[in-house]
Amino acid sequence: MVYPGEKFLRTSDVAKMLHVSPKTVSRWAKEGRIPHLSTLGGHRRFPATEIERLMDELGGNKEGKNSQVG
Repeated sequence: MVYPGEKFLRTSDVAKMLHVSPKTVSRWAKEGRIPHLSTLGGHRRFPATEIERLMDELGGNKEGKNSQVG
C-alpha cells in the first residue's frame, strides 16, 4: 500500500488510541488485522487514517473492553 503524505503512528501511539497494550497492537499487525508498514529497522508504523477508521469501526469504544479487530 502507498500512503502519500500520510502521517504514521508508532505502536505505542496506536495502543493508547485503542486502549490496548502495545503487544496487542503488534499481534494484530502480525495477524494482518491492522495495516502497517515496517521501517528498515524493523519497527512498525501505522497510517493514522487507517487507525482512525478502525476506531470508527469499533464504534468509538473508548474503554477498549470486549472489542475485537478484524
